[in-house]
Amino acid sequence: MKGRKEGRVSKMTVGTYTSHESGSTRTILFGPMAALGGSFILTWSIAVANRFLDFATSSTILVIGAILFSLAAAICAHLTVRHLRRIEQLSRSDSLTLLPNRRALHFDIRHEYRQGHEVALAMIDLDGFKLINDHYGHFVGDVAIRECADIFKQVSDGEAKVYRLGGDEYAMMIGGPVAGTLLEGLCRRIIERLAKPVHVEDRRLTLGASIGLARRAAQDDVSSSELLRRADIAMYASKRGGKMRCTWFSKTFDKSREQLKEMDDDLRNALAKDEFRLNYQPLVDSNTRMIVAVECLLRWDRPDGKQVGPNIFIPVAEESGLINSIGLWVLRQACCDALDWDGITLSVNISAAQLRNPEFPIQLGHILEETQFDPERLELEITETCLVLDPLVAERSLAVIRGFGVRISLDDFGTGYASIGFLRQFRFEKLKLDRSLVVQASEDDGSRAMMLSSITVARAMKMAVTAEGVETEEQAAMVRAAGCDQIQGWLYFKAMPAEEIAQHLGKPIGLSSEEANEDSQVA
Repeated sequence: MKGRKEGRVSKMTVGTYTSHESGSTRTILFGPMAALGGSFILTWSIAVANRFLDFATSSTILVIGAILFSLAAAICAHLTVRHLRRIEQLSRSDSLTLLPNRRALHFDIRHEYRQGHEVALAMIDLDGFKLINDHYGHFVGDVAIRECADIFKQVSDGEAKVYRLGGDEYAMMIGGPVAGTLLEGLCRRIIERLAKPVHVEDRRLTLGASIGLARRAAQDDVSSSELLRRADIAMYASKRGGKMRCTWFSKTFDKSREQLKEMDDDLRNALAKDEFRLNYQPLVDSNTRMIVAVECLLRWDRPDGKQVGPNIFIPVAEESGLINSIGLWVLRQACCDALDWDGITLSVNISAAQLRNPEFPIQLGHILEETQFDPERLELEITETCLVLDPLVAERSLAVIRGFGVRISLDDFGTGYASIGFLRQFRFEKLKLDRSLVVQASEDDGSRAMMLSSITVARAMKMAVTAEGVETEEQAAMVRAAGCDQIQGWLYFKAMPAEEIAQHLGKPIGLSSEEANEDSQVA
């Protein structure tokens, strides 16, 4: 009930604001015309009446006309100044929330600078707002924006000025002694408040906030634009750090950004100059010990010889958007490499950014058609992060991909927070137990019980199970006894170039010739 009432109040406020704005526009357009026209008509009327009544001389009428015109000009000037101030006020306000906007923020920061004050600025970005817009529509999204604006004003309670910069971005600013300390305290209260649901009409929406903080001491030479940039960089650091947190700007952020920019440029050159290569790590059937699948792994051969692992350059590519181009290259090259490996499943890792791209399923279809690779031999590995960030988009994309005949496996299971409901929602064809779970299961009973229960759940949902990171015979025996279908790890194979795969196909691994003959006779 409260949310519905607040939604109506917000809509009424915006409607009043719009009517005032249109009224001001009409006044500034027609007010001067009415004043000048009125003075002219009145002077003309006096002159016409004087012809019949002869109550004044021509010079007197001219004086009266001049006085009326001057009075009209004064009224016009007053209206113009008044409404120019109103227009200036409107230009510094956000029409949706009635908060001051970005232009007003720069003006206020410069005003504090002139006063010689310390200035602290917070950049606030809502977490999860895009999902609300996509799921409920822009009307609910707009009401949520206004509701958050009200929350920020309530938390600040006059201690800080609140601004809306656009989209789901807000700012808070304090000028004066210990401004940074005061602002950080307010930001932490905002995070605590947004940890609770936000009521919008009859809905309880889950939002969060990533906040970046920057300060300018009185003696510093930092422009308002630079202060805003620093707060923005700190805000993105909060997002990368896990969201729902405050982060102060540090000069090391700029150094890191420069390094990331250099690596981004290097990655673009690497893609253009064909510096990437693919290795493949075989997966072995736990019973026959024969290769049944290969996982594609990306490597980067830098011209300077430096070794940069995928754990370093893949996040950079995801942030810059280059991951889409790199990912398509990987898929196309892997499909070409695996064409001649009859009956062997090709497993390719897909990033969260790729899955969020609505064009990805279409691009995948084009690659399968172009390479003539059998879709039923292709398996895409995704992590929980891919699905948690945007489950609705992910579910739609996976439905299209499965329509091609491609299978989906959940990678790194055991490192996140996937629940049984999560597994039921997405219905993976395979579950890959993370190396950490396998290692811990071989060392303590609790982890072993967790691994066994995971395999039992997967079996109940008709999912195949692969154990990753198997490095010892003891671990292999344990996962085999637990019911894993496939085993992957250095015990059997390290990743190798495509041209070395064929020689290992079609024969058991890790058996003597006598054992292999016995297995073949049993088969």
